[in-house]
Amino acid sequence: MGASRRGSDNDFFLSLAFCFKTRDVVETQEHYKSRWRSIWIMYLTMFLSSVGFSIVIMSVWPYLQKIDPTADASFLGWIIASYSIGQMVASPLFGLWSNYRPRREPLVISTAISVAANCLYAYVHVPHSHNKYYMLTARALVGFGAGNVAVVRSYIAGATSLTERTSAMANTSACQAVGFILGPVFQTCFTLIGEEGVTWKFLCLQLNMYTTPVLFGAVLGVINIILIFAIFREHRVDDLGRQYKSINSDGEGSDVLDQNAEGSIDHVAVVALNILFFVILFVFAVFETIATPLTMDMYSWTRKEAVFYNGIILSVIGIESVIVFMVVKTLSKKTGERAILHAGLLTVLVGFFILLPWGKKLPNIQWQEIKNSSIPRTAPSEMLAPFWSLPELQLPSNHTAEPVGCPVTQSWCLNTPMIYLAQYISSDVLIGLGYPVCNVMSYTLYSKVLGPKPQGVYMGWLTASGSGARILGPVFVSQIYTHLGPRWAFSLICGVVVVSLLLLEIVYKRLIAFSVRYGRMQEENC
Repeated sequence: MGASRRGSDNDFFLSLAFCFKTRDVVETQEHYKSRWRSIWIMYLTMFLSSVGFSIVIMSVWPYLQKIDPTADASFLGWIIASYSIGQMVASPLFGLWSNYRPRREPLVISTAISVAANCLYAYVHVPHSHNKYYMLTARALVGFGAGNVAVVRSYIAGATSLTERTSAMANTSACQAVGFILGPVFQTCFTLIGEEGVTWKFLCLQLNMYTTPVLFGAVLGVINIILIFAIFREHRVDDLGRQYKSINSDGEGSDVLDQNAEGSIDHVAVVALNILFFVILFVFAVFETIATPLTMDMYSWTRKEAVFYNGIILSVIGIESVIVFMVVKTLSKKTGERAILHAGLLTVLVGFFILLPWGKKLPNIQWQEIKNSSIPRTAPSEMLAPFWSLPELQLPSNHTAEPVGCPVTQSWCLNTPMIYLAQYISSDVLIGLGYPVCNVMSYTLYSKVLGPKPQGVYMGWLTASGSGARILGPVFVSQIYTHLGPRWAFSLICGVVVVSLLLLEIVYKRLIAFSVRYGRMQEENC
């Protein structure tokens, strides 16, 4: 009887083993825990990368005006874009590095670069001239360090099965969004320190509302490096969850499968997704860059008010984005990633359409100088300070010297209707809904199209295309907005989104997982 029972138990476990084998799941509990601990470290790295960008985004313009009066709104575009230039250059390099070496190496080096760059940003006020170029360099180096996003995305794509991929990518994007939320929140909290703050003369360091956030970011970067050394391990699985032994695994992977999967990648789908991702990041970069100048022009907000109120607005929108990421994980199982991407682009289109000036009321005009509260006067010497002005030809009640309103040097201010605050907030809500959907779906589809092959270089190119969008977006909007106004700027953005929707329709049927394309899995399981 005992022998019969033991035989029955053995048959049960053999059947269970066979079931796991037929499902191609080869993973111990210890390996599973280690794999997901490492993925969580990647979530943290993504979070810190986005914090490094967003923690100063609302204060760059007022800080630039303070440290270098020669800087204008056009140079602001280059300051914002410099971050993405650095990231565009670094992403393919770090991605290639991660394909052939342990990923810990590019992760640690890139994070150390970001830490050093944040420290440099805290000292851009020290030189007696050309301060704007020091700020430009610091932001470019922060962006170069943020090239590790390609490593993060490629690791998560390689360390998750196809059924885990959408959820993991959504979590990654959620961590990125939380970084974008908390960045402005930190900046808003640090505004309480004030523009003067505290000066440590022996370090030539000013701790104020502009420098404290980046030093805080540097401390977070050091913590990230420590965690990468202490917890992060290399893991790689295929679309079915089976372990790979890859060149950068340091012997931690299982020798279950050869990583050279049969079949070629659909490069038409790859190129199309790169273009779509470029458009998604382009329109969001425009939205981020224009927030502070637009609200200062339309609502006569001071520098401090613009940083504070936009920080609150973007923080609320960021919370909305995190909720969207969580919902989209469930929704994608019912509708598929492609349909959700389509809906996200439509939502972004409506958001920018609402932002077009529709009313008749003009914004308050910021004249260049007021003499005896009468006729404005502009002398050649005053052209060097085009924002030295007062709203509605009257001194504010607190007699501040800071100019507010829409500068008369922007000729469109005299004939373009103002964008009402309700329009601005409604647009924020819609773009905050559409952008996270497009972001996570494009990344998810991209990783699935690439399949089980090493994705470091491909993710590097995708990140580079997004970085290119972040370069062109701020430059585009700073030039078009300054010279032609919001009507032209946002109309052109609407046109770009319409073209991207047409492209999505053309390649819609090609955006399927690698394993589905070659008949290894059914589409409903993706």
